[in-house]
Amino acid sequence: MGLRLLLTAGTALVVALVCHAEQVVVNWDIGYVWGARDGYNHRRGIGANGALPIPPIHVTQGDTLILNVHNSLDVPTSVHGHGMFFRGAAYRDGAGMVTQCGIPPGESHTYVIDAEQVGTFWIHGHHHHQNTDGLRAPFIIHEKYRSVQYDEDILLSLEDWYKEEASNKMEEIVAPTNTTNPPPPTFPYALINGYNGNDTKPISFSPGKRYRFRILSMATTEWFKFRIPGHKLEVIEADGIDSEPYVVDGLDLGPGQRYSAIVTALDTDDFNFIYNVTLYAEFVPRMTGMNPRYYQGLIEYKPGAPVKRLSAPSDAEIKWADDIEMVARDRMPTLPVDWRFNLESQAVRTVDNRNLRALHRYPYASPQVPTLFTAFTTGELAMDPRIYGPQTEALVVP
Repeated sequence: MGLRLLLTAGTALVVALVCHAEQVVVNWDIGYVWGARDGYNHRRGIGANGALPIPPIHVTQGDTLILNVHNSLDVPTSVHGHGMFFRGAAYRDGAGMVTQCGIPPGESHTYVIDAEQVGTFWIHGHHHHQNTDGLRAPFIIHEKYRSVQYDEDILLSLEDWYKEEASNKMEEIVAPTNTTNPPPPTFPYALINGYNGNDTKPISFSPGKRYRFRILSMATTEWFKFRIPGHKLEVIEADGIDSEPYVVDGLDLGPGQRYSAIVTALDTDDFNFIYNVTLYAEFVPRMTGMNPRYYQGLIEYKPGAPVKRLSAPSDAEIKWADDIEMVARDRMPTLPVDWRFNLESQAVRTVDNRNLRALHRYPYASPQVPTLFTAFTTGELAMDPRIYGPQTEALVVP
């Protein structure tokens, strides 16, 4: 009887916990949207429900995101939950022609994402280069119970935005008439929370409060640097992994990288401060006003207060976050290595005189059948790399 009562109480507890989880339903009608997001170039982009930027998605740990996608483009599409593990559910991953076929024009598909992780993620197009044209949105999974205390949550999503559509740029890069290798550089603009980085609204601070900054790079190729002169950043998360507090002066983010950092406001509101965002790339030439590009926003302690002017240290004097130095809060040991692969990135010119990049030997080309389908349906042949297509460079392990 005691065991029965214990089981009954345990069942009630499980039911109670499950009842607090929610299904968060989001509908995206993916289509073309026109606008001048960088403040200069009026061009076509890809948004959802007629909006660009696409609004962030917020859920709580334990929730299930139901993302209903309708394709109103004239080409296939798919979307990918960046940073999500999809353990045992790779078919939900959304990588076009890897885990699924593209969603045909006029058709719909539902993605189910179980929010088992916590932290800062994003959802973006994963078919051709639609991500570059705006098909991307922050995806925030909030903790049910905070392990680090703070007063407000501030999201800054960073994007590189080109003056022309990605498909046009790709045609220029791979055209047989392009004889340069690498191709001529293109210098994008920076967007902060969807618009020109210098047009961002002020961020309000109150003395003594703690603010969690979620800095998310949704860039395609460029890198970003972020800092708030006069304030330290206490990093507590990197790429969806909680970390032991790690104090730095600034953040240096590659495409897809995410950090959360606690910023403690100063004890006085006598001055406002400037935060700095730098868009740069080391793989293209430096050019004044283009690479790097500099953007600023206001940390506003009090409307009308003067801005505190601080001397700018050299880049070498700044302590930038380095995730290799960070320690995960769960302190799990490093996993043992069973297999090791060495891959080399190189530029190649194809037999039809196109200029492409290769990781290992050949430029990647999507298979005729999604990789996951082939792995599940070909029996023993699934262990033969050739079955996945001549240009997929498949690495097959038990």
